[in-house]
Amino acid sequence: MNIAFIMDPWENLKPEIDSSLLLIMEALKRGHTVGITCPNNLGIRNSITLGNFKIIQKPKQLTKALSFYKNVVFKEKLLPVSGFDVVFLRADPPIDNIMLNFLDTVKDDTFIINDIDGLRKANNKLYHASFYDPENKYIPITHVSKNKDYLKRIIKESKNDKMILKPLNGFGGRGVIVIEKEASQNINSLLDFYIHGKEESNYVIIQEYIEGAEKGDVRVMLLNGEPIGAMRRVPAKDDIRSNISAGGSIVKHKLSSAEKEICKKLGPRLVQDGLFLVGLDIINNKVIEINVTSPGGIPMINKLSRSIKIQSKIIDFAEKVVNDNHSALHRKLEHRSFVSNIS
Repeated sequence: MNIAFIMDPWENLKPEIDSSLLLIMEALKRGHTVGITCPNNLGIRNSITLGNFKIIQKPKQLTKALSFYKNVVFKEKLLPVSGFDVVFLRADPPIDNIMLNFLDTVKDDTFIINDIDGLRKANNKLYHASFYDPENKYIPITHVSKNKDYLKRIIKESKNDKMILKPLNGFGGRGVIVIEKEASQNINSLLDFYIHGKEESNYVIIQEYIEGAEKGDVRVMLLNGEPIGAMRRVPAKDDIRSNISAGGSIVKHKLSSAEKEICKKLGPRLVQDGLFLVGLDIINNKVIEINVTSPGGIPMINKLSRSIKIQSKIIDFAEKVVNDNHSALHRKLEHRSFVSNIS
C-alpha cells in the first residue's frame, strides 16, 4: 500500500513520545510506501490535489524510534494525494480547514483517518459537549459561549465551588485552569483574556469540576469504536493538567467496567461520524475530552503494557479497510462487465 501522513513538520517531532513516528515505522516494516507532508504543502493543479511529499527511503533499521528519526532519508516529490491508499491526518490542532477542502476532492479515492467530515464536526471540544446525556452520567455539565455575562451567570449559579475554564480550540492541556467562586474578583479579567485574546473573540468552555481530577485522568485509545489500550496520566506537582506535554507522568491502567461501558456508549457514534482513531480522556467515569486530531499516547501505552503494540492494530485496520474496498470495487466491475456482455 501507499500511505500518506499529513502531519506537523518532521523537525518538530519528539521521537521518544511521538505516536505518528511509530505508525510510520510499522507501515515501513510491512513494506508499504510512506510519504509525509504538512497541511501547507497541499495544492491543486489542473484539477488534481497534489502534495509536496517526502517519501521515506528504505531504512537500515526499524527497531529504535530515535535512531530511525535521526537517520531517515527522504526523496522529495510532488505527488497526487489520490495516489495514496490511506491518508493519516496527524497534524496538531487547530485544524487547517483549507487542508480539509483540498482533501474533499480525494475522499472518494482514498481512505482518510479520520474522515474529514467527521473532523469538521469534532475538531474542537464542542463535539464532546453535544453528546446526548441528559443526566450527565458520563459527560460532565459543560457550557460553551463567548458571551461573558452569560458565563459569569453560569459560574455564579453553579452549586460547585470550583469549575474548569478552557479555550474551545485548545490542545495538550494549554489554557486549562481551575476557577473558584472565592476568587470571583479575578473571573471578569480571566474571561476577558480568554474570550478576546489578541484578535477576534473566542469561544470558551466552562465545565463542571470533577472530584478526583487532581489525581489525574485516563487516556483511552479507541480504534473503530473499540478500546485498544489505556494509561493513567498523573499531573505534575501543583498542576491540574495531566497531559504529558504539560509535565504529567504515566501509570499503567486497566479499564474498569464503568470505563468500558463509556466506550461502548460512545463507540458507535464515533464510527458513524468516521472517527476511527480517537483518544478519550476520562476522570472519575466522566469523559472530559474527545481527541480526534492526532490523538497521542501510543508509545507510552506500549511501554506500560509490553504485550500491546497499538500501532500494529491501527495499520492492521487500515490494511483491512483498503483490502475490503479493493475487493468491493473489483466485484462491482466484474458484475458490470457481466451485465454489459449479455448483449
